[in-house]
Amino acid sequence: MYFAALLARTEDGWEASDTELDDVETLSDLIELARDASVDDDTVIVFIEQEDAWFGIVRVEGEEDPRIYVSDGAAAARSSYGEILTRELLGDDRSDDGTDLDALDLDGTEDGEPEAADDEEADTAAETVPSAPVGDREVLDDLGLTEKELLVLDTDALGTIADALGAAEVLETVR
Repeated sequence: MYFAALLARTEDGWEASDTELDDVETLSDLIELARDASVDDDTVIVFIEQEDAWFGIVRVEGEEDPRIYVSDGAAAARSSYGEILTRELLGDDRSDDGTDLDALDLDGTEDGEPEAADDEEADTAAETVPSAPVGDREVLDDLGLTEKELLVLDTDALGTIADALGAAEVLETVR
């Protein structure tokens, strides 16, 4: 079970909204969702949490590249939304089917080879991702949550983050 929230900074402070991830299939989809919530290209924080197993933060500011942090890379890589984040962080481009067929030495014997099951690929991907925080550990430094404080978060991370941002009351209305 996932919980996702979007915190957008406005001139009146932070605005929080429950975020629906059903249509999010790529990091680009998630970034577009954040940019749509932005007022005047201000800071938007997307928070994704999976039942205390892991949480991720995506910080979007205008057209700048997003800043991403994931609390437990391996746990996140085993879930659909976490895989989107860890794939970006670790440079994994398995989803890129832009294979250069001219560069491959295909002799026709490949046709009968079975393809790996999706579950097996996901398990292998999770094994190569560290069971540790990955990404930008200073993602919230300038907003009131230091790297050290971020690294010790586990349960109710969103509440602690919202409190540091000064958005706890706003977030509670969404929850």
